[in-house]
Amino acid sequence: MKHIPKIEKVMTPMPHTINSTLPIQTAQQMMREHRIRHLPVQRAGHLVGILTDRDVKLATSFTHSGEIVVDDVMTPDPYKVRPQAALDEVVFEMAEHKFGCAVVEQENGKVVGIFTATDGLRVLGEILRANYKPLEE
Repeated sequence: MKHIPKIEKVMTPMPHTINSTLPIQTAQQMMREHRIRHLPVQRAGHLVGILTDRDVKLATSFTHSGEIVVDDVMTPDPYKVRPQAALDEVVFEMAEHKFGCAVVEQENGKVVGIFTATDGLRVLGEILRANYKPLEE
């Protein structure tokens, strides 16, 4: 029987991060350029929040969005896990609380990865292809 993988085996390693004091337009540009929907937010090298594309869209819809910084619209205290966390525990927690991602950090607080709902769907697809035959039509 196979063992449930650790999150470090299926996460996106070394995710892009953003400083909490940067303008929201900088975050928007980063997300567009790298084609991502989640940015871990750091302040002085420590994880303080998560910024989603939804947060950015809402913030930039305001007339004076040039004055808005990441800290103003991020979600503080994101869901975070250690690299050794079991994949099943992470996905069930994400589903139960409707989290779009889990930030993966080491014990020293260094962000080493991110696991998003998209990553979860990729893993599910791989499991299905490895364990089931396609439907015959």
